[in-house]
Order: sequence, then C-alpha cells, then structure tokens
Amino acid sequence: MEKDVKSILISEEEIKQICKRLGEQITRDYEGKNLLVVSVLKGSIMFMADLLREIKCLCQIDFLSVSSYSGTKTTGVVKFKKDLDIDPDGMDILIVEDILDSGVTLSYLSGVLMGRNANSIKICTLLDKPANRRADIKADYVGKVIPDEFVIGYGLDYDEKYRNLPYIGILAPSVYGGEE
Repeated sequence: MEKDVKSILISEEEIKQICKRLGEQITRDYEGKNLLVVSVLKGSIMFMADLLREIKCLCQIDFLSVSSYSGTKTTGVVKFKKDLDIDPDGMDILIVEDILDSGVTLSYLSGVLMGRNANSIKICTLLDKPANRRADIKADYVGKVIPDEFVIGYGLDYDEKYRNLPYIGILAPSVYGGEE
C-alpha cells in the first residue's frame, strides 16, 4: 500500500492541527444553535470523527451517502445512496466533506437540504482543490487548499482502497494510469 504513495501531502500531525483549528472555529460559530453535523460518506468519516472531538458545543450527527464519481473522474450526476435519518427542518446544518473538488456534489446537496427547510447550511471540507471547480460553491471552513493531484488516505480512496492510511498522500499515477 505504501509503495503506491508518490509522496505525503499532509502528515498525521498536520491533520490533528487542522481538526483542532476548525473545531474551535465551529464551536464559536455554532454555540447556542441547533447544529446538525452531516458527514458525506464514505470519504469524510475519519475527518468527521476527529473534527467532532474538537467541537465543544451541542450537536447532532447524521450521514448521507452520495456519489458523482466513476474512477478518478466526476460524472457530473449526483446519486443518493443513503439519505438523512434526522429531519433537517429548522436545523443549522454543517456538511462535512473530505474534499471539495468539482463542487457538483456539494452544490447539489446544499440545494436539496435548503429545500427541506434547513435554517442554514455551511460546508466544512478538509481539502479544497479549486483547480477542478465546476460549480459555483465555496466552503465556509477549509482545512487546507491543495494542488490538482489525486490524493488518498485518511478516508480518501482510489477504487475503495487506501482509506486507512493515517495521512493524506498523493497516489502514484502509475496506479491509476495517469501521467508521471
């Protein structure tokens, strides 16, 4: 598994610092609000777990599963695989995502949840990759802006593999047929 990592982009220690910084900011912003933290499965699960440990205000959690990817490319079509269990009506929703890439998925989700009478919707992403943005959307909380590289680890995958790496690495292009 490690041999497929071209280089480490974000270390375990830096991830911990990012979660702490974002958790403190989210705590300040949502104190006294009706916070629903929504993880977009599967990629954000590790980030959400660590982020939640740093959020010090009352909140509820729920999960969505959607997909707009096939291999390394977005299809542009968002498919719901699992919907929320908690009714978002009147909730202040914080969508937690592993990476904001094309923006297609998050733009779609934001629209759907606002249509369900959420009080507010904000986005927290561990990684922001603006080079591939296709939708007009920005995250409210950003862990780190990254270059246009295919990243894996800490929940991010290629073909459902590499999610268990404790850091974020750049996948060697030879693994997926990309250019070196």
